Amino acid sequence: MATRFVFITGGVVSSLGKGIASAALGALLQARGYTVRLRKLDPYLNVDPGTMSPFQHGEVFVTDDGAETDLDLGHYERFTGVASRQSDNVTTGRIYSSVISKERKGDYLGATVQVIPHVTDAIKNFIQADLGDEDFVICEIGGTVGDIESLPFLEAIRQLGNELGLKRSIFIHLTLVPFIQAAGELKTKPTQHSVKELLGLGIQPQILICRIERPMSQSDKSKIALFCNVQEDCVISAVDSETIYSVPMDYQTQGLDKAVCKHFSLPISKEPNMKVWNEIVNSIHKPDGEVTIAIVGKYVQLPDAYKSLSEALDHGGISNKVKVNLKWLDSEIFEKDKALEELEDVHGILVPGGFGERGAEGKIKAVQFARERNIPYFGICFGMQMGVVEVARNIANIKNAGSTEFGNPDEPVIGLMTEWYKGESLEKRDTEDDIGGTMRLGAYDCKIRAGSKIEGIYKKSLISERHRHRYEVNINYKDVLEKSGLKFSGLSPDGLLPEIIELEGHPWFIGVQFHPELKSKPFDPHPLFVSFINAALAQARLV
Repeated sequence: MATRFVFITGGVVSSLGKGIASAALGALLQARGYTVRLRKLDPYLNVDPGTMSPFQHGEVFVTDDGAETDLDLGHYERFTGVASRQSDNVTTGRIYSSVISKERKGDYLGATVQVIPHVTDAIKNFIQADLGDEDFVICEIGGTVGDIESLPFLEAIRQLGNELGLKRSIFIHLTLVPFIQAAGELKTKPTQHSVKELLGLGIQPQILICRIERPMSQSDKSKIALFCNVQEDCVISAVDSETIYSVPMDYQTQGLDKAVCKHFSLPISKEPNMKVWNEIVNSIHKPDGEVTIAIVGKYVQLPDAYKSLSEALDHGGISNKVKVNLKWLDSEIFEKDKALEELEDVHGILVPGGFGERGAEGKIKAVQFARERNIPYFGICFGMQMGVVEVARNIANIKNAGSTEFGNPDEPVIGLMTEWYKGESLEKRDTEDDIGGTMRLGAYDCKIRAGSKIEGIYKKSLISERHRHRYEVNINYKDVLEKSGLKFSGLSPDGLLPEIIELEGHPWFIGVQFHPELKSKPFDPHPLFVSFINAALAQARLV
């Protein structure tokens, strides 16, 4: 069948969960036997989120082909298993860069370049580009209806919806229906105004997803349907869920998938196969035990900065049938006396990725605590590098070991790589490059050392994982560090870039230069997180 396009917008307030709604709908359509692709249109002027502060934007999700994208693409992958690509996320900055580049080259043949049609045409081209024979493309538009930044995107999907017609397009609007405690009732007026705003832009939504704190009455549904010009069975009640992984089942119960299929005249008599989601939710609600994992980072005030990481830890818990309690700790506190007491009650310590010197010494102290106390330690990206620095200083007796990211240490065990191979092609960079897009990004192969703990975890000799970093462990220190028990158990195929380290004699001490959390899914948990939580469970049984 011809590809059908689902456009999802948001109104009233931000952070209503358009990304989760898009991902859950994708999972529901898959459960009905359809193929899906999910895309995100972001209205900000940055070319991508790569240079944005985690405190402002949250996590930067990285795809196999090296795109730095919005964190919602992580939700898309975790719910559908469909690997995202560079072509699945675009920003206003990227659209305008493309349009201006064409104007400079004279591609518009002297025309006055305008938002309509040139910018809107570029957006429509993006939405329809790099597709195969997918049954559905679910396209989420970032921001809130009424924001000036999102107007070109809304105009573009209005045009595209008109060109495709109702047989190949549908508009879903996600809104808030607040409960006013003093009045003791839900208020539908914000949703009515939001839909009116959308109608003023020429878009009539066919389905409304209403975020609410408590169940909606039939009279409320009827009122919204009447004033917003939609069918009553197309007003979907979205009550807060205990876990995001129950959202597909919640939406299925409310009839979201049926409403979409009915719009496209697709069969709805057969119920979707929700077995995998039932099993996931049952595992979450009925754990056999629990473990506590300390995440020692520098952006812990905003957990969204580590969204894929926290989800991957939950996936490890689902696999081991345990609840994973996360203890978020700012690494800077460990640069003070007695702060290490915060780690006394944890069963595993994880130091995630990060950039810059702030908090680095605190991370090193957390690594030392895990090593000396035999607590399972997992270092990811920067966390692996700080693990190398700690072992270099305290075991290998390289007292002045450090990273060139923080200056010019006497012993640069971590340094900036200026060139490396990706497959057959040589990639280069230098200190004068732009910050954005100049890291080692995307999927790279890693050869695993035979007989290592890592080989036992992956059960493979060659793996591919996603990267996002500028600095590398200095291979010139390999021999002296290995004599101290730090085994380099994973290297790039050419043997020049250390990818994985593990400490001999420790129950579970592993560092990886890549980001395994980016490939973990609830129905396919990453083996490193499964093994780490298993080790934490063993630690919990010891105390």
